[in-house]
Amino acid sequence: MGAASSGFAHGDGGGDGGTVYVAFSGLQAALSVAGPAVASGADVFAPVGLAGDAAGARAFPQLAAAEPDAAAAVERVAVQALALRCFLKLCGSPEFQMLLNQIRGKAVVFTGHSLGGAIAALAALHYLCITSLSSPCSPSPPVLCVTFGSPLLGNEALSRAILRERWGGNFCNVVSQHDVVPRLLFCPLDAVPVHVIIGMQLQQWAGHTHNTGVMTTRVVDAEQEGLRQLIQAHVRMVAMEQKLVDPESRGGSPYRPFGAYVLCSPEGAVCVDNSTAAVQMLYATFVACYAQGDTTSLGAAHSCYGDLVLKMPQNLLLKRRPRAMDVLASMSNSNYDAGISLAMEASGIGSEAMEATMTRYWLKASKRAGRSPSLNCAGLAIRLGRITPCRAQVEWYKASFDGNMGYYDAFKQRRSPKKFNKADMCRIKLGQFWDGVLAMLDNSQLPHDFHRRAKWVNAARFYQLLVEPLDIAHYHRNNLHRTRGGYITHGRDRRYELFDKWWKEKGAFTGTSTGDMAATARSKYAGLTQDPCFWARVEEARDQTESAQAEQDVAMLAMKLGRLREFERYARELVEGKEVSIDVLAPQSSYTLWVEEWKKLLLRDEARAASLF
Repeated sequence: MGAASSGFAHGDGGGDGGTVYVAFSGLQAALSVAGPAVASGADVFAPVGLAGDAAGARAFPQLAAAEPDAAAAVERVAVQALALRCFLKLCGSPEFQMLLNQIRGKAVVFTGHSLGGAIAALAALHYLCITSLSSPCSPSPPVLCVTFGSPLLGNEALSRAILRERWGGNFCNVVSQHDVVPRLLFCPLDAVPVHVIIGMQLQQWAGHTHNTGVMTTRVVDAEQEGLRQLIQAHVRMVAMEQKLVDPESRGGSPYRPFGAYVLCSPEGAVCVDNSTAAVQMLYATFVACYAQGDTTSLGAAHSCYGDLVLKMPQNLLLKRRPRAMDVLASMSNSNYDAGISLAMEASGIGSEAMEATMTRYWLKASKRAGRSPSLNCAGLAIRLGRITPCRAQVEWYKASFDGNMGYYDAFKQRRSPKKFNKADMCRIKLGQFWDGVLAMLDNSQLPHDFHRRAKWVNAARFYQLLVEPLDIAHYHRNNLHRTRGGYITHGRDRRYELFDKWWKEKGAFTGTSTGDMAATARSKYAGLTQDPCFWARVEEARDQTESAQAEQDVAMLAMKLGRLREFERYARELVEGKEVSIDVLAPQSSYTLWVEEWKKLLLRDEARAASLF
């Protein structure tokens, strides 16, 4: 793409509904800072906080609003100034807005090389943000961002925010073992030679010239060697500071990786999917490359991705065997060690390399770290089984009051203190268990698709339908609705709002509507009322009925009666569809009492209206 281009190109994968590919150029970004007035990387690549940038906050609202992680002592989300400035300029163009409308709802692959890769990553994040905001209950769009030789984009807070949103699996960064650009921003920003990154970006433009005020793209041999040593020293510093259990970043640069990294060599490629392992392998592959006496120029190393992509499928088809020395080292251990040896060979690190022992340890530790979410999920399944007796206790408590007033009113009025105390204790234990599950999910200790797994979505939904009525009863028994406000808007726990979202997403993924009663017609009443907030709505209706009975103003009375008629219609649909449990219709339940109060209010209103004529 030329200097006058829009900065991106796109095409589909063959017909309606196919994958759309959107490629970004970094040329505009390079030209914007290619003049001789640029001082240093501290100016061009300084991190910009999204929360403090109005345009950035609008483009990435979820990331800008992400709270800093106090445990990790990190700042708010920040991204590279040059990439952000170029993306926001691009985002404001009519062409880009038209593209966003065209690709909505389709599978999209964003891609770019060098600075274009950083802009592509921001475009993917923007698309994920606006899509999740416009359809919060719909599944995330099928988005993949593949970058080639892209510089680092954001700080550790960005990496953590992406993990919290469960978008890490949407990003894949392809890096050559020779390339300095993806590693350069690990160095202190005031030491980053801007002309190297910009110059190599301009080399991709056939129309570039050295005589129009644009900075030179030539890097002399001595400067190349000094740059390699600078990168090696600082990437090593960051790699050694990584802790696989609780990664904390310290060092001269604020930038850290996110997403999966595919580290390529002429021998193949190895993929790592956590930021700790990515930093460590970026260091190991770079050191091993130049320890072997590689003399590839910086420009050639940065423009080699076309050849690497073509060779990658060929390497995957080869039936590889570990070298003889690796076989001898691993035969006494396991096939797993042989697999580690193959991964090292594919990444260009031989067993005789100085960093081989450390790299082997890093790869094993990365495997353990990557396996831990699945192990945590398996452990949760065991804990779920252990907490099941608490759920059974609440079910027994419910059954014991179904025929009289229902378990909601019995719990609210503390009937049968012994039964009440057991049910209340189980309510608290179950809430603590599910709060712990959500804390693990927030800290990326569970698989990224945990909230879509049928077992956990169904278990969360059953817990919600069974126990949330008790939380509503607790809220109203303590008169919190009078001091804080209504339960639904001021008293509902975050876990219930998330479980609602999981359940709706399940319906979206399976192609069924969770609110379509006709599609699931019942022959008998449900075991549990299908609206977990039903009793909160009943309490609001009873309060409104009491207020309407004392209302003297005709206009206010008409408004309150209108609201009560809406609730009556909603409740009648639930009852007629048998979407409520039998306890709702118990003789002394709050709902039955409200029906009687509502009938009396209607009769009184009819008598008042008749007296006017």
